[in-house]
Amino acid sequence: MQHGSRILVGAVGLAATGVLLLAGCAQPTRVGGDAGNIANDAASFSGTARGAGATSAEVAMQTWITGFTADNPDAFIDYKPVGSGAGLEQFAAGDVDFAASDESLADQELAKANARCGGEIVQVPLYVSPIAIVYNVPGVTDLQLAPSTLAGIFDHQITNWNDPLIAADNPGKTRPLLTITTVSRADRSGTTNNFTDYLKAASGFSGWRHQVSDAWPAPSGVAAQGTSNVVHAVTERAGAIGYVDASQARSLSTAKIKVGNEYVGPSAEAAAKVLETAKRADNQGRYSFALTLDRDTTASGTYPVVLVSYGIACAKYPNFAKAALVRGVFTYLASAKGQAAAAKAAGSAPLSEAVRTQITPAVEAISAGPT
Repeated sequence: MQHGSRILVGAVGLAATGVLLLAGCAQPTRVGGDAGNIANDAASFSGTARGAGATSAEVAMQTWITGFTADNPDAFIDYKPVGSGAGLEQFAAGDVDFAASDESLADQELAKANARCGGEIVQVPLYVSPIAIVYNVPGVTDLQLAPSTLAGIFDHQITNWNDPLIAADNPGKTRPLLTITTVSRADRSGTTNNFTDYLKAASGFSGWRHQVSDAWPAPSGVAAQGTSNVVHAVTERAGAIGYVDASQARSLSTAKIKVGNEYVGPSAEAAAKVLETAKRADNQGRYSFALTLDRDTTASGTYPVVLVSYGIACAKYPNFAKAALVRGVFTYLASAKGQAAAAKAAGSAPLSEAVRTQITPAVEAISAGPT
C-alpha cells in the first residue's frame, strides 16, 4: 500500500448481535462547546489526519480509501499499517491523530493516551473478524483441530502432522509424515494478543502455558513482520501453519476449530456470535468500550478465534478542523455504508443498528476546544 495517498483504515464492522456488549452501561453524553458546530456534511471535511496501527484490516483498507475520499475529495487521511502496538505508541506520543488497534488499551496505555489527549479518549470497537488458522500441508484441505491440539502445535509440543492428537481430530483422514513449522508475528500485534487470549481460555488448564500477550510468547519456528508476511511465510513452506485475519488468508487452506461437539470454520456469521455474550470493561472512561469475549464458548455455530479492532481518538482536539475531520472519519467507519463496504470486501461482521446507536454518542463526543 502506498503511504501518503488518501487512505482511511483502522477498524470496521462489528457483530450484528452485539447488543449485550453495551447493555447496562451508562450512555456517553455529547460534549458541548464546539462539538455542536462540527457538521456531519461530508463535503465539509478537509485537511489532513494521520493514523497508524493494525495491519489486520488491510483488505478493507482499500475499500475505505475509495469510499471516504470519494465523498471527501479535500480530505487527506494518511494511515500507516505498522501494527497495533506501534500504532498505540505513536498515538500516545502525539505522532498521529488516531490509531487502530486489535486490542483494547491496557491500564498503562490508557493512562498514556489520556495524558496525550489532555483528558479522555474515544475507544470504540469497529471491526470484528475471524482469525483464520492458515496452513500449507500437501494433500490436506480439510484440517480440524481441537483447542488443546492447536495450543500444542503452537507451543511445539506437537511437531509432526502425523501426530496421534491431530489424527484424533481428523478420523479416517491421512496426514503426512511432515514436520510442522509454526509461523507467528515478529512485531507487537493485536492479532497475536487475541490469538493467545483464545488459546489460554479455550485449551484447558494445561493447554497453553504462556501469557496472553501482543508479543509472541512461545517458541517460534518462523517469525514474520505483519500479516502479509505471515501469509507469505506459510505459503512458501510445506508443513507451515500460522494465524492471520481471515480477510487475508488468500488461497491458503483454513482449519476448522472444535467448539463444543462440532468443528467450525472462520466466517463473519460465526464470528459475530461471539459478541452475543461480550461484556464492556469497567472504569475505562465514558467513551471507552473495551470488550471481554467468551473465548471458551460451546455455543453451536460460533467461531471464537476472533479479533476486535478499536478506533482510538481524542475526545478533544485543540484544532477545530482536525476534530471535524477525525470525527468525520470515525462517523464513516461506523456508518451503514462503511460497514457494508468493509463486510463485502473483507468478510467482517457488520455493525448492527442497535450497537451503532450505542457507540454513536462516543464518536459524536470528538470535538474541538480546551481540554
